[in-house]
Amino acid sequence: MLKVGLTGGIGAGKSEVSRLLASYGAVVVDSDRIAREVVEPGTPGLAAVVAEFGPGVLTAEGALDRPALGAIVFADKGRLAALNAIVHPLVRARSAELESAAGPDAVVVHDVPLLAENGLAPLYDLVVVIDAGTATRLDRLVRLRGMTPDEARARMAAQATREERLAVADLVIDNDGPLEALEPQVRAVWEQLRERAAALSD
Repeated sequence: MLKVGLTGGIGAGKSEVSRLLASYGAVVVDSDRIAREVVEPGTPGLAAVVAEFGPGVLTAEGALDRPALGAIVFADKGRLAALNAIVHPLVRARSAELESAAGPDAVVVHDVPLLAENGLAPLYDLVVVIDAGTATRLDRLVRLRGMTPDEARARMAAQATREERLAVADLVIDNDGPLEALEPQVRAVWEQLRERAAALSD
């Protein structure tokens, strides 16, 4: 099994790269999706978040009010750290379950937004970073996700710098250009990953 850490700043295009890798045959473990699952209504994770941040982070239906929680944590690194201390151990445990269910010759791609921030590179056989410039990412967040420029900049500022991410990269995918330029790069990376996985299983 080859364990790959996949990361990139918000707006870099990580979701599209994950989708492509999954279509080629990778087992994708999506930390963002798991992070949503572990705080669904009725979970111990949601109970812990409410205990830390108060009932104001719940919707009328009892689900997590993500915008309300985001407004608290993205403006305060201490509060963000408190949230991460609750969610990250739960995500790690669920990720380990999914990984253990994959076959011995699988390429398991862990889609980890905060890989660089949390010093997680040593957990993987290699790290793939999707890289895009600040202006490109800002444009995507405003145009495609409906954020204001200030909201987008705050989200970007809460993450590692571009240089910090590139410092942990074994392979880099440049997603500063159009979507059609992305697929050939991802396919080339996939071929490298398959070769490394085969070498490990020999």
